[in-house]
Amino acid sequence: MKIGLFFGSFNPIHIGHLIVANMVYEMTDMNQIWFVVSPQNPFKKNKTLLHEFDRLDLVNAAIQDHYHFKAHDIEFSLPRPSYTINTITHLKSRYADHEFKLIIGEDNLVQFTKWKNYQEILNQHGIIVYPRKVNIETPSINHENVEWISAPLLDISASHIRQMLKEGKVPKYLVPEEVLKLIELKEHYT
Repeated sequence: MKIGLFFGSFNPIHIGHLIVANMVYEMTDMNQIWFVVSPQNPFKKNKTLLHEFDRLDLVNAAIQDHYHFKAHDIEFSLPRPSYTINTITHLKSRYADHEFKLIIGEDNLVQFTKWKNYQEILNQHGIIVYPRKVNIETPSINHENVEWISAPLLDISASHIRQMLKEGKVPKYLVPEEVLKLIELKEHYT
């Protein structure tokens, strides 16, 4: 089985994430897209980061009707900070018959050569890149294991959604209805 790994804090998950995941599913040969909820990103220090289990609940609410999407908490039990190569290695040991590819935004390609063991990710697994509004030049772009997809340019920000919620505004249509209900019920981001 071919799995696209979509890592993120998903703080909160929004329709941009879901559109990208669906585009990757529809435009590649991936059988499933796994949303890997990251407890801590080594490149981000975020004071407004919702607890990892709450973010996992939000992802599950968002994808409950999508049989080809799955939420994964694999990083919750791994050492922190979470490094992508460690997570993929751990997943490969648990699911030896699966093939994993990393899904990243074009903006992450700028820093990709700073990632721990990035060459191993490229050479042994590969990456699927979705477009963002950036001009980048990095050697990894021309690698044979980099697959670009054609997808709409989305400018939806989780930080903007959090700010709206903090101000008492409703980010309707920016997050799935089930996610919005859960956010309101648990009073997240207020």
